[in-house]
Amino acid sequence: MDNNLNEIRRKIRFLRSEMLSAEDNIRRQLNRDEDCSEAATRLMAMRVTMVGLIGERNRLGGEERLLNVDERLKLDVRAVSRKPVIGAPGRRE
Repeated sequence: MDNNLNEIRRKIRFLRSEMLSAEDNIRRQLNRDEDCSEAATRLMAMRVTMVGLIGERNRLGGEERLLNVDERLKLDVRAVSRKPVIGAPGRRE
């Protein structure tokens, strides 16, 4: 089951990158006043596929909970350095 879940996650990651590329293509076409209906239709099909993959991932128990704004602000997201800072306590030289 874990292999299936990982495969679905891999497909989701790949599809996200493809969707971003399609969105960039649509923006370029719009900026040049070109017809982007074909690219927009492909993007909508990708979104339908994405919804299906997310549903399958959630069914297998891989649901990812999204944090609300308060929870995200409370997270300690500072980068952790592997090397101690010069003069930091506990460093011996």
